[in-house]
Amino acid sequence: MIPSQMPGRCRPVAIGRPQVAVRRAGDTWYMDAQTPLGDVPRRFTDCLVRGARDWPERTLVARRGADGEWLRLGYAAMLDRARRIGQALLDRGLSAERPLVILSGNDLQHYQLALGAMYAGVPYVPVSPAYSLVATDYGRLNELVAHLTPGAVYASDGGAFGRAIAAVLPPGAELILDGGDVGGVTATRFATLLETVPTTVDAANAAVGPDTIAKFLFTSGSTKKPKAVVTTHGMWSSNQQMLLQTFPFFGEAPPVLVDWLPWNHTFGGSHNVGIALYNGGTLYLDDGRPTPQDFRRTLDNLREIAPTVYFNIPKGWEMLTDALESDAQLRDTFFSRVKLFFCAGAGLSQAAWDRLDAIAVRHCGESIRIMTGLGMTETSPSCTFGTGPIVRAGYVGVPAPGCQVKLAPVGGKLEARFKGPHVMPGYWRMPELTAEAFDDEGYYRTGDALRFADDAQPELGFMFDGRIAEDFKLATGTFVSVGPLRAKVISMGAPYVLDVVVTGIDRHAIGLLVFPRLEHCQVLSGLGAGVTPAQVLASAPVRDFFAGLLRRLNADATGSSNAVAMLRLQEAPPSIDHRELTDKGSVNQAAVLARRAAQVQAMYEDGNDDGATIRAQ
Repeated sequence: MIPSQMPGRCRPVAIGRPQVAVRRAGDTWYMDAQTPLGDVPRRFTDCLVRGARDWPERTLVARRGADGEWLRLGYAAMLDRARRIGQALLDRGLSAERPLVILSGNDLQHYQLALGAMYAGVPYVPVSPAYSLVATDYGRLNELVAHLTPGAVYASDGGAFGRAIAAVLPPGAELILDGGDVGGVTATRFATLLETVPTTVDAANAAVGPDTIAKFLFTSGSTKKPKAVVTTHGMWSSNQQMLLQTFPFFGEAPPVLVDWLPWNHTFGGSHNVGIALYNGGTLYLDDGRPTPQDFRRTLDNLREIAPTVYFNIPKGWEMLTDALESDAQLRDTFFSRVKLFFCAGAGLSQAAWDRLDAIAVRHCGESIRIMTGLGMTETSPSCTFGTGPIVRAGYVGVPAPGCQVKLAPVGGKLEARFKGPHVMPGYWRMPELTAEAFDDEGYYRTGDALRFADDAQPELGFMFDGRIAEDFKLATGTFVSVGPLRAKVISMGAPYVLDVVVTGIDRHAIGLLVFPRLEHCQVLSGLGAGVTPAQVLASAPVRDFFAGLLRRLNADATGSSNAVAMLRLQEAPPSIDHRELTDKGSVNQAAVLARRAAQVQAMYEDGNDDGATIRAQ
């Protein structure tokens, strides 16, 4: 039986569904897209050259200035700037061995530097701003910089990034700033790069090919230490062609994106930036974030700019759904021409999915298709998409054109493995980890588990089945599948659960360390302003909700593999300094369990009734 079908009426959108071939060899499955991948540009920056020729005045990228008006850069202007910046980087001897490191986040200068570096064949490295602005020690940042040996380091503001720069800037690396100063360090101004006269940069661009490194992207480190993934021009171009063939509507009219997702991650920096540039579209930089303080800026942008496709993380979708329910102007603009929704970084819960769809149906009289898929930094990023008839949370679909999928048995599950022109050649300066990342048939080993949506019809594609590295056994030998359980807790605990870590390795029962959404829990508590997180979490309404959550979780439990015995609410959020939190905001399960081992121990102590643990009845 197919889990869920397409809604009865969807807004028309051109979506390609590749033909797939499925075969089985013993316990291993293979699924390959039979639809061939079309021709791709030799260099990813060829898209910029084409745009400067064919639509020179069209806005490529825009960001609000200090006065609130949009500052726009067109295709022709961007190519001119990219050539000048590329020449400046070549003059400074930058290369793969001495790349450009960018410490600050999404802005027009970052965009220009990235395109200038790529045009000249110089890799750039977008690093999470959190490593400089949120962390209180710079150990992780120093490790990344030392691993890269950069020839130049850029930051938007010397004042904001000064302490981090002073701590990690290596000898011989040039500091480039857009504004501000760093005490004791001489800096080149970004504007100076734009004064460079191009001389040899076009010849350097001609030498760039599919195997030339475009950038290094660090993995988030949600289960292990971050690694520098090599992203080549060929990988990026191939993946964008996969996207275009999967979503032909990108080529029907120039796509318009309003996007905040950070460029140090593959979804924002490769997937979304790439969609706009590859298809002659426009990218509006959203300075908002899905936080109580910053989301109003996102809403201001969406009241003015109507996207044709929209991307966000689950928290962002939840906050946008809240606003759409009450803001008529936002609904009118947002739904006016959007044809597709994507959820990035993690799966959207079915409850949040259904609520968003209900708003679209009420306002538009039709559903907006919510697209699912599976991708990762190592595959630049996209591999599979839910282009088939199934529409539900957790469905990741079938391989995109050019992608080959292998499902290999590992630890009682089927591990997803990928091969294709979009897959990385390896991790930078990590030959041993690179060797471990590929199997004997050359498939990249993801560590993600998949299962068939319908065992009787494998051609319908896959459901996500968790991260194999997070799964464990109880002391009884019972296997615990963490991913599905974690997703269930977050979905059933909405809106009061931010994230959860599953405990129970070599113990008798499953427990949970729950990171609550404190702002929602405070409202639930009924307590006034000025109360502490501890008071909120100790309040009767909050404890009653989580006791009820345990009952609901266990109502359909089939045994110790999915029955939750206890949970413990976490007053302190996950710490980026202690590596409990990755820079993209996901929780590092292993780091949390290690740092909070005493709390885990307290949960499992017989007779312990310290009041902090809520136990199933």
